[in-house]
This record gives sequence, structure tokens and C-alpha cells, in this order.
Amino acid sequence: MPSLASLTSAYARHVVLAIGALAALTTGHAQSLPDPSLPVLTPAWETLSCPVRTAPETGDAASLMAFEQRQRYRDVLGTYLARLPEQVDMALLMPVPSVRVAQIADTYAAARDGGRSHEGQDVFAPRGTPVVSATAGLVYEMSGRFRGGRSVMVLGPGARRYFYTHLEAYAEGLREGQWVEAGTLLGYVGNDGNAATTPPHLHFGVYDFDPTSCRFRAFDPLPLMVDRLPAPDEASR
Repeated sequence: MPSLASLTSAYARHVVLAIGALAALTTGHAQSLPDPSLPVLTPAWETLSCPVRTAPETGDAASLMAFEQRQRYRDVLGTYLARLPEQVDMALLMPVPSVRVAQIADTYAAARDGGRSHEGQDVFAPRGTPVVSATAGLVYEMSGRFRGGRSVMVLGPGARRYFYTHLEAYAEGLREGQWVEAGTLLGYVGNDGNAATTPPHLHFGVYDFDPTSCRFRAFDPLPLMVDRLPAPDEASR
């Protein structure tokens, strides 16, 4: 027979999850859908069914809330992917237009604290420098729940995920569910999250999607990155 302690723990856990679900329904933040005017381009994604993931058996309220938040995003993932073209982008616009690709020091897979490896490239620039989308796509998530702090996640063609983090601020008016083009302003360079002790920079990560596990796998974006073409008035100078 379950002990009083285990029953109390289970009850508390369900209360926390219920609060998380209620908060999501109340605010709508983590359940944003793509703009209704966007057509379905790849209908097969509409029936995406991700494997069920169980909440951590032990953990504080914050970790349980984080689990619920991730689940709410997964619940709308198929709806987002269905509104994206199938063909992946073979070239990625430099997300910090004032920086050249040749200026990036390749740190992909470099060792990081806690036994992690670096899943992206860092683009150093002064605080407040504009950060733009490397591709067309949908703003899937805007939140500070990641290690890198203030972040924007864009889903692009071919179910790829583009991750922009350590932002100083978001672009005014940017919102989840919004369609963006390559070059759309997303935010500004900063050193939020675990970059607090480093010079301001953008961490730019790119991930391929595995529909079997519903997980995204990082790969090195540097070989695909290209410099922003100068504006006509710049080219004539």
C-alpha cells in the first residue's frame, strides 16, 4: 500500500503540473499557433505524434514547470512544420549582418562546462548589434528558459530549427507564430544567460529534426553560412 509520504509527493506533483497547465491556458504564451493565414505546405506533418515523455519523478517545482512548458511546444510542433516548405536551405544568411563569416572562430564541438560540447557558432559583436533571421521560417519560441537566456527559435524549411540566444532584447513586435524572412530583425546581441561573464555575442545553432524521436540534432552551421550581400547604396560606395 502506498505510504502517506509517497501519496503526498504524488499529490504535490500533480498540483504543480496542474498549475503549469492552467498558466499556459491563461496566458497562451507557450501554445501559440502559426498565423492562420499561412497555408499548409506539407500536410503529413499535421499528424505528427511525438513519443510520450514522462515528467521527472523527482525534482523541484521549477523543473516540473519546465517539463510542462516543453511539452506544450511539442504539442504544436506538427502544426508549425506543416506550414513550412520541404526543401532545406543550403545557404544561411549571416545572422549578424555587420560581421563577416571569415571573422568567426570555429568553436563547434568545443568542450564546455558540465561535459557538454558547443552546439553552434559564436558571433561576437558590440552589445545591441542587430540579429536577423538566417532563413525564412516561423518563430516557434521566444523565451528565457534556455541556458543561453533570452532566445528566439525559428523553424525553417525542411523542419530545421535555428537557435539565436544570449540576446540583449527581442525585436519590437516579434511574436511566436509569426512568419519571418531571411533578414527579418529578431533581436539584439547581448550576453544573457550563461554568457554573463563573456563579451556580448550571438550563439547561433542549427538542428535537423528526427521525426521518430521528435528530437532535434545539432550540426555545424558554419559551412552553410554566407555573408550578407551589401545593400545597393553600400555596393556603390
